[in-house]
Amino acid sequence: MSLPDPGVVTGRWMAVRGYALGAAELAGAAAGPVTSVLLLIAGCALLGVAAAGGGGAVVAIVIAVVLVAAVAAACDRLALSAMLARPVSEVEHPALYRLVRELSKDGRLPVPRLYLSPAEQPNAFGVGRSPRTAAICCTEGLLRVLDEAELRGVLGHELAHVSGRDVLASSVTAGLATVVTFPAGLARLGRSGPADSDLGVLETLLMLLLAPVAAVVVRLAVSQEREYRADAVGALLAGDPVALASALRKIDAGTAELALAPDGRRVSVGHLMIACPFRLEGFARLFRTHPPVGERIRRLEALAGYRR
Repeated sequence: MSLPDPGVVTGRWMAVRGYALGAAELAGAAAGPVTSVLLLIAGCALLGVAAAGGGGAVVAIVIAVVLVAAVAAACDRLALSAMLARPVSEVEHPALYRLVRELSKDGRLPVPRLYLSPAEQPNAFGVGRSPRTAAICCTEGLLRVLDEAELRGVLGHELAHVSGRDVLASSVTAGLATVVTFPAGLARLGRSGPADSDLGVLETLLMLLLAPVAAVVVRLAVSQEREYRADAVGALLAGDPVALASALRKIDAGTAELALAPDGRRVSVGHLMIACPFRLEGFARLFRTHPPVGERIRRLEALAGYRR
């Protein structure tokens, strides 16, 4: 009986190992959102019991399951609408499309849909349920302040989230948090004033009540490590860690100067962005999921071979 070719055995072992690592990564990314979903369903069941006993609990669980399914199906649209994003055409921004196509080809990923938010603050985020349904949204402020190398680094960062599969977990979490803070969003729609204005009295009261619940949902599913990992993978994909570090400096300065109001809709999608879009004060601190920008820059410069 002849022994199998060692090269074939090694190849099969590496393939099995790759599948196992991919499955473990996907399971780890799903653990947080699953926990958040179970907690929300349990909370709805308790409210149902308090309102109408056992029958109320059953009705509440059914409603919660339907809501979760709807959120999972529409999580990308919820996040994009929170930033008033619109689809952008290649005629409008040919350079942006060129960069995304090049990076997608290098990363062996489908080309994502591209959106543009009218926000003056420089920022970007990726959203979607899978690499085939992914979308990347850039703000007008981002396109205005970054040069091509820096923009390439930011796009590489967002594609790293897509390739790492954590875009599903973060997108579903954003949808769940949006549902939790929905009453506060209604309060904002019910008053006059610009979209970037500070919160009203009723909206503030509702956010004081609902924000801690939404923050638990977000922080159970999103860790700071995902940003460090996306920085490293995105910098390698773009081929220039220093350019991404430079982009983070500009984005950090822009978010500090042009901080967004942490209303009910935006606060639920802040963790999707490459940098925190809010001033870390009040209940916005509850949603802090981004690591310090200075440490992210230090790691990127170390990746490029810089020593401090």
